[in-house]
Amino acid sequence: MAGPPPPPQPDADPADLRYRVALHRVHRLGSARFAVLDRAFPSFEHAWRASRAELRAAGLDDRSAAAVVLARAETDVDGEMERLERAGVRALAWGTPGYPERLATIDDAPPLLYVRGAWTADDEWGVAIVGTRRATAYGRQAAGELARGLGANGVTVVSGLARGVDTVAHRAALDAGGRTVAAFASGLDTVYPPENRRLAEEIVERGALVSDYPLGARPRAEHFPRRNRLLAGMTLGTLVVEGEHTSGAMITARFALDQGREVFVVPGSIFSPQSRGPLGLLRDGATPVTRAGDVLEALNLTVIGAQLDFGRAAPPANEAERAVMGALGMEPRHVDEVLRRSGLAAGTVSATLALLELKGLVREVGGMQYVRVRENAPAYGAAGLRRGAGTGSERPS
Repeated sequence: MAGPPPPPQPDADPADLRYRVALHRVHRLGSARFAVLDRAFPSFEHAWRASRAELRAAGLDDRSAAAVVLARAETDVDGEMERLERAGVRALAWGTPGYPERLATIDDAPPLLYVRGAWTADDEWGVAIVGTRRATAYGRQAAGELARGLGANGVTVVSGLARGVDTVAHRAALDAGGRTVAAFASGLDTVYPPENRRLAEEIVERGALVSDYPLGARPRAEHFPRRNRLLAGMTLGTLVVEGEHTSGAMITARFALDQGREVFVVPGSIFSPQSRGPLGLLRDGATPVTRAGDVLEALNLTVIGAQLDFGRAAPPANEAERAVMGALGMEPRHVDEVLRRSGLAAGTVSATLALLELKGLVREVGGMQYVRVRENAPAYGAAGLRRGAGTGSERPS
């Protein structure tokens, strides 16, 4: 179980921060070895300048001590800070203001977190939404609806920018006018997958990109499980939409459980391979959810204003729109089925679906399949996002 957050400290001294950044580029130095250096030396500048023998005496193994000495000969300390500045990236040191408070409490908290965009105090009230890259139409629909509901209610949606569920969750939160945070398994100068570059730029404007890997680090297979601990560690809880037993979503859920955080699950079909992970979590006691309100209630959160009521914001304006809405339901229906049910011409149906999407009444979920956006969304209290009665979740001041 994670311990209490570190005591408040002054902002990292700019001179000392650059030596932390330089040391963080040493491959063999993780959070445990950073802690060794922090205890043994009066500053990270002293640690950076220490001899191999001094580093070994401080508690580093010989290979790590040798790696520091080698890095010192090859690294331009000031140049590393300039590189961050050019990329619009800020390095946050563990134990200093601005570092995510919930993340600071986990075991193996990153000694440095790189941020592009803005991490704010409100982002401490985040929920991770994770799932498979090979999401079904049902999974994409569920992820989108839940992310929109959370985003519209002032909850930051945190995910990993991966294809599938992650991409849907980020996009839906932005569409709801909410904030979203994407955790990278690489340096922040490498967007993966590359087709999400535009989405990443939008996230920078209304949230943040974060990583505990320095600039230049490439997305490697072994980086993704470590990235997943950030998703769980930064948030109040993790919501799993779809995934196999061995998927990254399940790894994130295990991190959340280990960190004492809530785990939520979207129930899925017993016949779908993508539901194996979530169904296993449900069997082990995870909380099932069918709407954003289930998450808000479980976390004892009330809401900023009334939830946006997608599906009633702009009612159907004519007979064609009413016919198409009547032909749709909450389960995906192919456009051919909409044609048959509505009795309208193909051109009329296509044009009407496009207009209804613009109004927020209908959504395409892939494969020319459409659903109505849920109506009668519950409204929660208008007293502002705050701790609920009897909860241990307390808004950071």
